[in-house]
Amino acid sequence: MINKKQLDRILLNVEKPARYVGSEINSIIKNKEDVDARFVFAFPDIYEVGMSHLGMHILYNLINSRENIWCERTFAPWIDMEEEMRKNDIPLYALESKDSIREFDMVGFTLQYEMSYTNILNMLDLGNIPLRSSDRNDELPLVIAGGPCAFNPEPLWEIIDLFVIGEAEEVFVELLDIYINEKKKGYTKLKFLEKAAQLEGVYVPQFYNVLYNNDGTIKERKVINEAGKEIISKRIIKDMDKVFYPEKAIIPYIDIVHDRVMLEVFRGCTRGCRFCQAGMIYRPVREKSVDTLIQQSEKLVNATGHEEISLASLSTGDYKNLPELACKLLDKYESQRIGLSLPSLRLDSISYDLIERIQKVRKSGLTFAPEAGTQRMRDVINKNITEEDILSSVKSAFDLGWSTVKLYFMIGLPTETEEDILGIKNLAYEIKDLFFKRPKEKIKGNLKITVSASCFVPKPFTPFQWLPQNDVEQFYSKAKLLSKEIKDRKITYNYHDPKLSYLEAVFARGDRKLSKALIRAWEKGCKFDGWGDKFDYNKWIEVFEETNISHEFYTVRERSFDEILPWDFINAGVDKEFLIKEYENSKLEQTTSDCRQGCKNCGINKKIARGIC
Repeated sequence: MINKKQLDRILLNVEKPARYVGSEINSIIKNKEDVDARFVFAFPDIYEVGMSHLGMHILYNLINSRENIWCERTFAPWIDMEEEMRKNDIPLYALESKDSIREFDMVGFTLQYEMSYTNILNMLDLGNIPLRSSDRNDELPLVIAGGPCAFNPEPLWEIIDLFVIGEAEEVFVELLDIYINEKKKGYTKLKFLEKAAQLEGVYVPQFYNVLYNNDGTIKERKVINEAGKEIISKRIIKDMDKVFYPEKAIIPYIDIVHDRVMLEVFRGCTRGCRFCQAGMIYRPVREKSVDTLIQQSEKLVNATGHEEISLASLSTGDYKNLPELACKLLDKYESQRIGLSLPSLRLDSISYDLIERIQKVRKSGLTFAPEAGTQRMRDVINKNITEEDILSSVKSAFDLGWSTVKLYFMIGLPTETEEDILGIKNLAYEIKDLFFKRPKEKIKGNLKITVSASCFVPKPFTPFQWLPQNDVEQFYSKAKLLSKEIKDRKITYNYHDPKLSYLEAVFARGDRKLSKALIRAWEKGCKFDGWGDKFDYNKWIEVFEETNISHEFYTVRERSFDEILPWDFINAGVDKEFLIKEYENSKLEQTTSDCRQGCKNCGINKKIARGIC
């Protein structure tokens, strides 16, 4: 355990010391002498971001529901705290016990964003844990990882001992049971990894070797330990009503990004947007019943005192019992002034009377994600909404009293033209005109439209996984074209950093060769790359030159359908033939309807669901 007096002293010198003290309401303290295994959930970003992550709350409470296992938390310390820790020789510690993470059996990282990878290295180093798996002996913690970015684990292959591919609730408990049994028999890291590799959804990178062609593409992938499987199938939870869900959530002492009760209504998505990785890797859709959600809301509201309930999913408006659930939650909590938040809401999914009820309790801004400015471009990406859909929904919202609208778009999409880019401006202006063209008595509030443009990043397991990305100059050219064209005080325009999106794409579709670049970048001081003021693009370019790695190989290069991709050994459930067909449809500007309107034969019902989705 670290010296408490020393910690108290350095916390006087840092911003937001509450990030580092622990002891929050609903945090869990156990006697470490009474447990068989200790697990630390490591979130590679600051406390406020990590504490807003639903997966952390689920796994924290799930693992701690076992009396013989203690799960604690650790987060990436901000720059000021890291400086104090290194100056005073204080290792990265878990919030509950204040023990160094080096003292744990397992350190588990969640991979939510490629640009947090250098933070993983920094946190291991702060915990006095060697960066490379090959340098960690049987006495040191196992370093494991999961989350959406684990669907291409290869850039981290040297660092992580074991990856969990897919949903983690069941497999984490199985892993910990194997570990405890091995510990009783005489633990060795290799023996544990060989047994763990037998579990569905577990990938141990050291059990494989990858050979490359002269052009840098993958020639062959070999299993070099018989415990390794040729194909790793993702894990899914089949029954969302029976899966563990926390009855409590830790209440931070400071404001976090999402400070509210989160009810997960379903997993998966049936929309089939061709750019969206989550919509592919989280198939099939599995919904919770209204009764289960009401029961979970009662326990969480009572345990937290939060004044807002958020219905969480990839597309909440698609929940088939949404009107019933929303009405029951409002009937139950309206009098207590507990608001209901519906992210990803389509206004055609519930009645306007219900929307009015929701807004009476807590009024919020309205968010739309047209993604593209023209119908042609929306058809290419299979967004399956028309301009009429967008404008009629916005008009209805204006009539109900909304006056703040956020619009999310992407630039750099496949086949994009200047007309498509200017379509973003035209749609924003049409929405502005819609607000003021209504009768004067209906115009309420001060109109504010925010247009945000992110840069398209091709992701694994999507129909666009083979496509080249725009280079940095192309992104800047398109972003600045909109800056020049959008000149209206009612419309605020901002765009994401093209350099950041470019580097994200390098690691999103990267292979094992990137591991050395990642380690070198951290050695040169890269960390918090996802934070604009900390990101140093020039340093990364230096790293690629020093390590003789072509970043263009991963970004602006088109792949052939027969190329072996770094993630091809993972079975996410969606057939490659389906992705190719969707890619071809995008070139023809043909849309594919929602899966709820009939099966599109993506393969998930054969490979993973093994039955009707």
